[in-house]
Amino acid sequence: MPGPAGGATSHANSPAASPAPLGWLGEAARLRAEAGLHRVLRPRAPRAERGPTGAPALPAHGSLQPWTDGDLLLDLAGNDYLGLARHPEVVEGGIAALRAFGAGSTGSRLVSGTTTLHGELESALAEHLGFGSALVFSSGYAANLAMLTVLTGPGDLVLSDERNHASLVDACRLSRADVLVTPHSDVDAVDEALATRSWRRAFVLTDSIFSADGDLAPLAALHAVARRHGAVLLVDEAHGLGVVGPGGRGALAAAGLAGEPDVIATVTLSKSLGSQGGAVLGPAALRDHLIDTARTFIFDTGLAPACAGSALAALRLLTRHPDLPERVQRRAREIAAATGAPEPAGAVVSVVLGDPERAVSVAAACRDAGVAVGCFRPPTVPAGTSRLRVAARADLTEADVSRAVGVITDAIGRFPAP
Repeated sequence: MPGPAGGATSHANSPAASPAPLGWLGEAARLRAEAGLHRVLRPRAPRAERGPTGAPALPAHGSLQPWTDGDLLLDLAGNDYLGLARHPEVVEGGIAALRAFGAGSTGSRLVSGTTTLHGELESALAEHLGFGSALVFSSGYAANLAMLTVLTGPGDLVLSDERNHASLVDACRLSRADVLVTPHSDVDAVDEALATRSWRRAFVLTDSIFSADGDLAPLAALHAVARRHGAVLLVDEAHGLGVVGPGGRGALAAAGLAGEPDVIATVTLSKSLGSQGGAVLGPAALRDHLIDTARTFIFDTGLAPACAGSALAALRLLTRHPDLPERVQRRAREIAAATGAPEPAGAVVSVVLGDPERAVSVAAACRDAGVAVGCFRPPTVPAGTSRLRVAARADLTEADVSRAVGVITDAIGRFPAP
């Protein structure tokens, strides 16, 4: 409204009244630092060329080299569960795609961003995981957003496990559905909600293996409840592909649920397959629906050909060497047993330390001693459960595991619980 002189009234909280409208960011940073929640980027340097490390060779396809950063840092922080990100065949798959198609996909999948490699990868993923079709996205995050947002709308019900990945949480927020967050792996809570709430269509949403805790969702029980009520089970297999199930076909395959008409899965290509990207798997009708309606497919630049080529090469390696999942599981069990962590369902070993500053200090001490481990703090995990997240890999030797366990246990002992 006009001011006393006919001009506009200046409000104390308007941008024009503040010389530093983003000044609050400094205070927010200070509060995060005080709570032990400040995060730092740590760029990886390129690995120097060198000879074999003595790591055991996989049959018929060359040796795996588990060390990074010039033999100084053993990486147990990343998600390269099968140790394939640097495998010669996987690297060459990306290089060949670069030469054939160029550096970028040049546009969305519907315009110019689909190559023959994308189609080959989608067919191979669907066959390996036991589904009728697959559609590849630029990331697993984009795949999860697409999966839920194209299936749901007002009047629908989504039951989401409280420990689901952030991409699933964000998908729920965009779904426009009625979302109920259920206690972790609580099948009875899901059953009760489906029985007592009104809904047009209902979906039970869960990770297969949870990224922070490393535990397995009760997929068979969740599916039984969902089917009894006419709901659909949606499962993120990001940490299941390549790690669990026969030949690394995932937790759904292990539970006998792959390809069921009321089951939909997503995967990421950035973990066991050592590349980048994601995919949604389900019946052919779902693929058609995604192509026509998924905003993260229609409006996003397609997955780079090099990523598609590398992922396809990794998937072919996994198919040829179905023993790789057992290798990574065995290493994870060894690390868990030696550090007192719960036995993992897959590659993720969760060493809960409680206090975020303690977790940061222990992780830093591990890194200083030559072993990189993940450090998970709120909001990634609940308050009071800050932890080391140790990712096992199939290419680790017994000496690697012994070294890692010694470093981790020593670092924990140097920083006792407050």
